[in-house]
Amino acid sequence: MLSESINTYLSIRRALGFKLNSIQTYLASYERFATNVGDTYVRTETAIKWAEQAASENSRARRMDILIRFARFVHADDNQHEIPPEKIFCFRRSRRHPYIFTDEEVLRLVQEAHRLGPPDTLRPYTYSTLFGLLAATGMRISEALALRFSDITPNGLLIRETKFRKSRLVYLHNSVAAALDQYLILRRRIVGNDEHIFVSNRGGHALGYTIAAETFHLVLDAAGIKGVEGGPKPHLHDLRHRFAIKALMSCPDSRDRVSRHMLALTTYMGHAHVASTYWYLDNTPPLMSDIAHTCEAFIQGDTP
Repeated sequence: MLSESINTYLSIRRALGFKLNSIQTYLASYERFATNVGDTYVRTETAIKWAEQAASENSRARRMDILIRFARFVHADDNQHEIPPEKIFCFRRSRRHPYIFTDEEVLRLVQEAHRLGPPDTLRPYTYSTLFGLLAATGMRISEALALRFSDITPNGLLIRETKFRKSRLVYLHNSVAAALDQYLILRRRIVGNDEHIFVSNRGGHALGYTIAAETFHLVLDAAGIKGVEGGPKPHLHDLRHRFAIKALMSCPDSRDRVSRHMLALTTYMGHAHVASTYWYLDNTPPLMSDIAHTCEAFIQGDTP
């Protein structure tokens, strides 16, 4: 009975556009656990014991949150299902503090990528173009690796149904478009059926995240970019952070214009909610300082 209810729940939510791959894995795990103890309905005691199997408090809270959503769904049809209480486990949201690349470091990164071997292969051009594109556009690495020839348009790069199932157009500065065009001349010489823009030197198939991340760290070492001792270490995703913060730093100082700028940046970066973009303010000290001064002036009655 639980398995049928889970399948119905997943089918309905997927019809609304949710992928739910990880949710399906969690619910399948719960179904096996509950079946082993003889449950045919959601039981709070069993749910807690299942959630407690997770290694961390956040993971236990995640499990319980998923199960509570499912329990509410099945309880609406059959009140024999129990809905576990919320906040049994405490979820502590923490985000890694990003490493913010300087302009000089980005230049060194691209230059070192261009020195990669083997000689006379596409590899150095692939990675120098990939890293430069990430820094210049703020795309997610998954979005860049998914790009195909058909995604190149006269107005920019078409990013298709990414993290939040949203498609968007990413504008390219003339210098970035020119660098990409130079790479594509070499890329099109690679014979094969794969239409991805970035391909692996090992067989010519689509470049995967793992090998891209490994190569990124090799290039970081070669460029001598290690981060400050005791501070955040550079990661591939930090190129996206850098782009967002550079965009915020160039934001007009009028509060109304800041709001419009923030909304535009939210759309450009493919965030589902503007709150995700506001998070970057935490890593823009001059803007945080300006916000603090504005708040202080407001409290003192110096602003309307």
